[in-house]
Amino acid sequence: MPLYKTLANALEQHIYNGDWPVGSVLPAEADLCKSFHSSRHTLRHALQILESNGLIFRRQGAPTQVVSRQRLRRFTQSFNSPIDILSYSRDTYRINMVEEFIELDQPLSQMVGAPVGSSWYHIGGMRKRQESEDVIAWTDIYILPQFASLTKDPEHTQVMVYEQIEKKYGARIERAEVDVYAAPASAKIAAKLNLGPHDSCLVIVRRYFDDQDKLFETTVTHHPENKYVYSMEFKASSEV
Repeated sequence: MPLYKTLANALEQHIYNGDWPVGSVLPAEADLCKSFHSSRHTLRHALQILESNGLIFRRQGAPTQVVSRQRLRRFTQSFNSPIDILSYSRDTYRINMVEEFIELDQPLSQMVGAPVGSSWYHIGGMRKRQESEDVIAWTDIYILPQFASLTKDPEHTQVMVYEQIEKKYGARIERAEVDVYAAPASAKIAAKLNLGPHDSCLVIVRRYFDDQDKLFETTVTHHPENKYVYSMEFKASSEV
């Protein structure tokens, strides 16, 4: 084990044992180096670990304060691909009801995350379950105009649009942003989903960026109440 990790473990044990109680300050760096026969560089690396684990608080020009006896417990969730991020099961499909080239106005600019006046291709459609034909969502998809022809592909209604873009055009997703919030359905959305005025919807906005950090797709989906459930499982991280 590297020296700085060994030192971090030793300092953590002292904190856990109460040698330096919560709210107290650690001895000066020079004293710690002398006590643990450590170089200043090794000590500072060890203190970084304690800080990242939530045990101490450091501020330049001030003593290092003990804020917890036990390290933060981190939880992680693994994704094999972006399709795992708030995606739909394969037993659903989309019926396109709108396909058009548009220029973004101010409200759409904020929603899509692109400049006012920029050109996009808009796909609007209903997502249904294959067996029951239940309507589970209305989705507005905004993609760059050069990708518009993907709506002609036979698999278009069965797969996620970003998957088509990756497969057909070679774009690679580098990162994705996901916003989730509740909002009353607008008159337009309520009509499409057969909802009453101002009925609640779960709104999910997904933005996909390529390896040049360029936005190439934004998807805005409205789910009627009780029509969509997304389940997540988190596991305690084994990272030290």
